[in-house]
Amino acid sequence: MSEHIVTPKTYLIILACLVILTVTTVAAAFQDFGDLNNLIAVGIAVTKAALVVLFFMHGKWGSRMVKLAIFGAGLWLVFLLMITWFDYWSRGWMDGAMPF
Repeated sequence: MSEHIVTPKTYLIILACLVILTVTTVAAAFQDFGDLNNLIAVGIAVTKAALVVLFFMHGKWGSRMVKLAIFGAGLWLVFLLMITWFDYWSRGWMDGAMPF
């Protein structure tokens, strides 16, 4: 079995992207985007997580089984977040109103 060799240049580019996204996260935390604050933060976090999984964990060059495991883990995370979201939004503990 052979492994894919990633050049140091690729690692440095991905590292620079992660640093830029971290600075963007900090800058976005000090801005008021209204209801979009959480969506922007989660979007940046998902982008950073995807870069780490694809390049640092070699998910981009992995076998089909590795890609299936990554997909399954992502699907499971989405499922857990969905049931948490539905549980939170279905509670009527704010005088019968939904917590918007």
